[in-house]
Amino acid sequence: MKHSDYPEPKTYSRRFASAFFLFSFLLSTSAAGESARKIFHFNISPNGYPPYMIVDQEAPSGIMWDVVSLISERIGYETVARKIPRKRVDQMLLDGYIDGTPRAIEWTHEPKNFLFTDPVVHIQEVFFTPKHKGETYHSPEDLFSKTVVAPLGYLYPELEPYFESGAIKRFDVPGEKDMFNFLLHGDRFDAAVADVLVGKWILRNEGLREHFTVSSGSLNSYGFRIMLRKENHSFVKDFNAELTRMRENGELDAILANYR
Repeated sequence: MKHSDYPEPKTYSRRFASAFFLFSFLLSTSAAGESARKIFHFNISPNGYPPYMIVDQEAPSGIMWDVVSLISERIGYETVARKIPRKRVDQMLLDGYIDGTPRAIEWTHEPKNFLFTDPVVHIQEVFFTPKHKGETYHSPEDLFSKTVVAPLGYLYPELEPYFESGAIKRFDVPGEKDMFNFLLHGDRFDAAVADVLVGKWILRNEGLREHFTVSSGSLNSYGFRIMLRKENHSFVKDFNAELTRMRENGELDAILANYR
C-alpha cells in the first residue's frame, strides 16, 4: 500500500496545534522574562560629574555609570538615566521619581533618611592652586585668611568650621569647571578644593594641567556610594555582593583604569 505524501487531516491538525502551543509558550516566556526585568532609574545629574558620570556624549558613561549599569544588569535590572538638579535629588528620590543617585554619606544633609551601598570608589579631596600664585596649600591651616573656590551646594565637613568662623573664606561657583577659570583669572581667589580625579580630568580636557599644582596627600577621603530609599534592602544586598566579586576578580580596577 502506497503511503500518502500528506498526513491525514487529524494528524496535521494535531501537529499544527502542538506547534501553535509551543510558539505561544515561547512567546509568553519571553514576555515574562522581559516584564520581570525591572527598571533602575539612576540620577546622573544634568552636568554629570566627570570622570564618575559623563553626560556630554550620545550615551552616559563614567566610573559610576559603568559600574551601576553592569551590576544592575547582572541582578535583573535595566538602568535608565535621569538628569535631576542637585537641589531636587533627595526629595525626588524619596518621592520615587528616581531609584538611586551617586552620593557620599558625608555629603548628605540627612543620611538617616536613606540607604547606602558599599563604596564603589573613594573620593579624595585635594587643593588645587594656580602656579602663578607661587603657593601650594596642603592643609586647612595653610588657607587661613585665604579664599577657597568651591561648587555651589557642596559640603566639605573638614572645612565647614573654618568657613563658619571666617578663618577661610568660601566663594561658590556653579560647577567644578568654573573653579579653575575663576582661579586663573581672579586675583582674590587662592585655591580650589576638588576630588583629585575630577580636578585632573577637568584640567586635562581644558588644556590647563600646566597651570596648577596639587596638594600632597588628601584633605579627606569619602566612600562614593549609591544612595537609595530605605525600602531597597534587597537591591543593596545584591549590589554589594556583585561589587565585592568585581573588586576581587579585577573587573572594578579595569573600569577605574579607563578613566585615570
